[in-house]
Amino acid sequence: MTGWIMTIIIVIAILAWLRIDFVLGLTQQRKEATRHVQKTRYSDVTLLPTGDDFYKRLFADIEQATNHVHLLFYIIKDDHISEKMLKILEGKAKEGVTVRLLVDKLGSHIPKKQLKQLKKAGVYFAYSHPISLPYLFFTLNRRNHRKLAIMDGKIGYIGGYNVGDEYLGRDPKFGPWRDFHLRLDGDGVQDIQEQFIEDWQTAKQTCMVTENHYPPLKKGPIPLRILPTDGVYLEETFIDLIKQAKESIIIGTPYYIPGKALQKELIAASERGVDVKLIVPKKGDHPLVKEAAFPYFEPLLKTGVSVYQYYRGFFHAKVLVIDDQVCDIGTANCDQRSFHINHEINCLIYDSDFIQQAIREMEHDISISERLTLEAYQKRPLSQKGKEKVATLISGLL
Repeated sequence: MTGWIMTIIIVIAILAWLRIDFVLGLTQQRKEATRHVQKTRYSDVTLLPTGDDFYKRLFADIEQATNHVHLLFYIIKDDHISEKMLKILEGKAKEGVTVRLLVDKLGSHIPKKQLKQLKKAGVYFAYSHPISLPYLFFTLNRRNHRKLAIMDGKIGYIGGYNVGDEYLGRDPKFGPWRDFHLRLDGDGVQDIQEQFIEDWQTAKQTCMVTENHYPPLKKGPIPLRILPTDGVYLEETFIDLIKQAKESIIIGTPYYIPGKALQKELIAASERGVDVKLIVPKKGDHPLVKEAAFPYFEPLLKTGVSVYQYYRGFFHAKVLVIDDQVCDIGTANCDQRSFHINHEINCLIYDSDFIQQAIREMEHDISISERLTLEAYQKRPLSQKGKEKVATLISGLL
């Protein structure tokens, strides 16, 4: 009996420590976070809705760089497409181009041998967001979820794609991969560059900023704003956008765990006559994430929100479209982790033609999705309901 009591005490103590560690770490992050208010830029923007599109353009732009290549990814896999990209970076460094590669400490898995070859070739490499004292559990959860690429300070990329074969649909578990990425040519790249350099320096790396990092940039036809967030301010930005909606809202997200505030605004929008559509994957790629979303679906369905479960592969796009006024594409999911823990970066676009293109892509996604009905929701098995209960307990970390 004494042994059981001691075990219970130890478990309670560990859980209490994890809770205190997380709350204190989160509090510190909120105190240190900066609200980024970027200017409206005018750029040439290309929407890249497939992995083939993304890698083809990215690799070509890297190959054409003459001064520097800056890359930040949450995930770089140990597979074919990752090896191809790293070989290109190695070659550019040998040509004399300055190459900086920043990856999340827990998200990426570059083999030590390959990493050694990169450094030998002259690639500058660093890990972002290592686990650190005093808040070990919080820093384990706080990830740099940004995906950025900058070539010569003139071409920039931002969006949902990481680097790995699965993003080309080569993982039989998930099949075709659906995501959105943006390529910026000209104005606006300076804001992406600024964020990369800030993250590079936060990783305790040096970067002597020169005029080559911020060259004169051409203007384009598409107005946009870059929105970096450090675990604060993103949720209220999304809520403000939803409040502005008059006719339609379309949200695409792989993980829908919005919390009470944003969920409330979506319901209010639907009740005032706004046509609200939500696209989520039918298949989950992480334990309990899909189950954590389901408790949010019933109130949406009861107020007339259309919930679509994408079944032709995995849906990973992170996009929010309000009427034909603004489109948000970036790295942030519609979940608690992106709103309150991770470091993210999004792009708000204010061009009607581009927004119509994004809507057409999402309408195609809806056409190959299964609409969730209230009747089907209420008939889900008890086993799933049990998982949902468990998932709800830890939804703040999902």
